Amino acid sequence: MKKATFAALALTLMAGSAIAADLPSYKAPPPPPPPIMTWTGFYAGLNFGVGFYDQNSSNAWGVGFNNHGGSRAGVVGGGQIGYNYQITPMFVVGIETDFQGTSIGSGAGGNSFNWLFGLPPVTTATLNWFGTVRGRVGVNLLSPQLLVYGTGGFAYGEVQRNGWWNQNSTVQTGWTAGAGAEYMFVALPNWSVKAEYLYTQLSGNNNNGFNFGWGLNNVNNRTRFHTIRFGVNYHFHFGSSAPVLAKY
Repeated sequence: MKKATFAALALTLMAGSAIAADLPSYKAPPPPPPPIMTWTGFYAGLNFGVGFYDQNSSNAWGVGFNNHGGSRAGVVGGGQIGYNYQITPMFVVGIETDFQGTSIGSGAGGNSFNWLFGLPPVTTATLNWFGTVRGRVGVNLLSPQLLVYGTGGFAYGEVQRNGWWNQNSTVQTGWTAGAGAEYMFVALPNWSVKAEYLYTQLSGNNNNGFNFGWGLNNVNNRTRFHTIRFGVNYHFHFGSSAPVLAKY
């Protein structure tokens, strides 16, 4: 009787093992691949740097030759907002606008004199503020984190000119162009830092008047200046999950 019971138990266990072997195997699905790092999206940030007038930014002549191209370097600071769109893993296009306060100035320099009285028709210029609206075209050369770009577009700014007899302030318009590099952090993919150079020219008219001595004094009011800026941006990544940096 005992032998029959053990035999029946053994057959039951064997049958259960065979049935279990035939059942389908259930495994957890693999995790989805991480999203690839992208520059696409809106961003905003702050910047700070230095600037100086081009040597030929403002010049004048009269009976004597008066070159007022001397430059006084100043600080530049402000903010920017923009939008990037990543066309391919390597190429990025975008648009950016910024607004800057400055202390850039110029004054009479070089050879400045008046033949009759020895007095120059002194004219100094100060760039109080300027802004730009620029396109950007960039490429990820070394890694998806590093964007090297060229930029250019519309520029405007308020230029104040002070002479012995008059003072005027006017908003001038023109163009700007330059280049820069921006780096997005691996651990903080919403944040990036950048360095940028811009050359800007604002158009102006020639002002004619008489200096203290003989004859005509002609002042060219075009304003040309250089800026070097360092900044930080926060990327909002609207409509997408936080990016994860991936290798090529």
